[in-house]
Amino acid sequence: MRIDKKKEIVKDLHEKFLRSKVVIVTDYKGLDVTTINSLRRKLGAEKIEYKVVKNSLLIRASEETDIALIKDYFKGPSAVALSYDDPVAPAKVLTKFSEEHKQLEIKTGVLDGKVLDVDAIKTISTLPGREELLGQFLSAANGVATGFVRVLNAIPVQFLNVLQAIKEQKEAG
Repeated sequence: MRIDKKKEIVKDLHEKFLRSKVVIVTDYKGLDVTTINSLRRKLGAEKIEYKVVKNSLLIRASEETDIALIKDYFKGPSAVALSYDDPVAPAKVLTKFSEEHKQLEIKTGVLDGKVLDVDAIKTISTLPGREELLGQFLSAANGVATGFVRVLNAIPVQFLNVLQAIKEQKEAG
């Protein structure tokens, strides 16, 4: 590979490292091309990039980023999963995929400047995803608004009940 092409790859990857919320490093040794493409499709469906890059280029691209904290893990066949929005999604997809395909090994990761070990990544994979959390939030917010409307509605209803009782009392008396 020509040096200008390598520089371009390093620059592109460096920018992606700066923008990403989470980066997870995997060892894909033993996986065939079809299986890796299947993993890429699953990650792509969640808007996660999966890059197989030479370790020397990964190390150079990680300089002056939070990813430099894990550059010692760039040994052997390494690939990185990058997520720019949802930090839970890559952990979910990679954990599930590694359970189905034992050859895929999750090495480590970085989430907002903090190093994640394999256990932390597996713990993150059990959290609800972004969409599910938004749904829970909207449900709670909707419940508050509904309760508020019911309280406001109860005031005129109770007032009308009082007026009706006064009317009935005057008619009876």
